[in-house]
Amino acid sequence: MNNKGIDRQTLEELEQTAVRELGEASDIGAIEELRVKYLGRKGSLTLSLRSIGSLPAGERPAMGNLINEIKGKLSGIYSARLEEISANIGDPEPFPGDHALPGRVFSQGGLHVLTRVTRDIKEIFFRMGYSLAEGPDVELDYYNFEALNFPEDHPSRDSQDTFYVNRDILLRTQTSPVQVRYMEKNDPPLRIISPGRVYRNETPDPSHAAEFHQIEGLYVDRNVSLADLRNDVTFFIHSFFGPDVKVRFRPHFFPFTEPSAEVDMECFGCRGEGCSICQKTGWIEIMGAGMVHPNVFKYAGYDPDSVTGFAFGMGIDRIAMLKYGIDDIRRFLANDIRFLGQFWSGSWAGVQD
Repeated sequence: MNNKGIDRQTLEELEQTAVRELGEASDIGAIEELRVKYLGRKGSLTLSLRSIGSLPAGERPAMGNLINEIKGKLSGIYSARLEEISANIGDPEPFPGDHALPGRVFSQGGLHVLTRVTRDIKEIFFRMGYSLAEGPDVELDYYNFEALNFPEDHPSRDSQDTFYVNRDILLRTQTSPVQVRYMEKNDPPLRIISPGRVYRNETPDPSHAAEFHQIEGLYVDRNVSLADLRNDVTFFIHSFFGPDVKVRFRPHFFPFTEPSAEVDMECFGCRGEGCSICQKTGWIEIMGAGMVHPNVFKYAGYDPDSVTGFAFGMGIDRIAMLKYGIDDIRRFLANDIRFLGQFWSGSWAGVQD
């Protein structure tokens, strides 16, 4: 619109055009464009109102009233049309998309199965009066072998079995070093467990891993006997696997215990009848144990003539495999969400490939 040519006829034509266009608009977007075109800050009527100053003083009031009347009329039509179009199209869809598609399931996550098993084992021994002791993963050869009565030519000290940092420093192959470290700083009586990660230079297969978890137990006092060892170990096995599980002790050899024993539990697959799980023996090895060797007491600064004690150790990964029927130790570190997720719900239906 030419502001200098503002007159009644021009305004009336503008009004007729605006009314017609508002009536023909079919969607909210078009209605909004017309509002801006005629009623906006730079719209036709707003510019007309600003150009009144160019008119003779006597014409300004009448022309101002006319422009305001047209603005009021168009504003009313705009509001009515906006309400009419909105009513016809209904409310916007709050969740657009194909509602027939399956919903997305977001997993909440949970504890790793080894964490759950470790907590269960610790809880049983805590009820028996044991306390927690921990030590470093990167260990001295002295604590990992020498102070545990391993001779210098023992096979486990070879680099083919152990990860060495240098001649004197290594990644611990067992959690037993914690026992010596604890005894150096604490006087008997003592009763501790020491769970943790251990490392062996082994080629991974279904029953072996280069990185796995162990838990050691140690009880030292006056007059501790094999009967005490059998009592505590049997109580743990019955608490963890069930009261009806049979337990047996077999003679064995460990450098840090004398006498030493392997502890077996009745095969959960065949109940002692013999199957592929237990290699037809009816029994499954679960831990090593024995009375603490006098030389270990000497390294720790104890008098072996004044105290006695027992120690035991087991693989947490192996305990979990026996508990839940897991067939491959490598599953624990594979981070397969399908495998790990079976433990988050609190139920177990077996491992599915």
